[in-house]
Amino acid sequence: MGGSVLPSAPEPCPLLLVDGHNLLWGATFGFPAEIRSRDKTRLLTGVFAFFALLRVAIREDLTDQPEVIVVFDGQYGGSDRKEVDPTYKAQRPTDPAALAPIQFLPDVKRGLDQHGIVWTELDHAEADDVIATLVRITPPPREIVVMSRDRDYYQLVTDRVRVLNTKMHPGKRYIGPADVFTRHQVTPAQWADFRALTGDPADNIPGIHGIGAKTAATLLADGFTLDDLASSDRLDTGRGRLVREQLGLARKWRDMIRLNHELDVPVTPAGQRSQLLPAPAEIVEGLGLW
Repeated sequence: MGGSVLPSAPEPCPLLLVDGHNLLWGATFGFPAEIRSRDKTRLLTGVFAFFALLRVAIREDLTDQPEVIVVFDGQYGGSDRKEVDPTYKAQRPTDPAALAPIQFLPDVKRGLDQHGIVWTELDHAEADDVIATLVRITPPPREIVVMSRDRDYYQLVTDRVRVLNTKMHPGKRYIGPADVFTRHQVTPAQWADFRALTGDPADNIPGIHGIGAKTAATLLADGFTLDDLASSDRLDTGRGRLVREQLGLARKWRDMIRLNHELDVPVTPAGQRSQLLPAPAEIVEGLGLW
């Protein structure tokens, strides 16, 4: 007696998590043309380019229309890391020209609202940590794509979580576990340890002086972490001695680099495809900015 075959559950759509400030900065300073209102009185580059780059990424780099959640840095994001080390990101310029993208933020958020794209921010959290939490609460096997040029996200990479860096050449924009290892000779799980040793200039984390990427990867070979190094003989000779002398600092930097997966976030992935974005000119028109 034959039994009926139940249909398999449909594949969930991909989840695209967008680092909003990262995209806005790239849109404002990296777009090839300046965009202004028709009367030339308003600069619109950041708004126009934000939606242009997001639309192109969805259309050309994802094989299926995703659910999109844009995450922005909170006003006091990073304050917890600054309590650990006051020099965290202290090198970043704060003059009006450097902060020009901020002027576009309200209109970008309005545009996202008008087109049904979910966005979120927590006052005291960086986008990295919110995205890390959203990755944690999204059950497998759902595919997750993190759109950002920030390599801190490499520590989130797994077989189902990839980083999309649209500044890279086509064919090389996706970073999976094998790509992290091929390029840096460490695994995503070792990323925070690796960057603690080499430093992260973008976040003003100096790393251990004299330890470059090659030496760091050699010290961390075979899946070692900073904790493994402490009880090994790899720090007894050569440049390893530099690490032993500053191992406490390296551990502090590693803890700062590690993303927080345990935030109380105000949004939850719904599992439904987001609306298709229209052309950026149409979005700007709808915002009444032309």
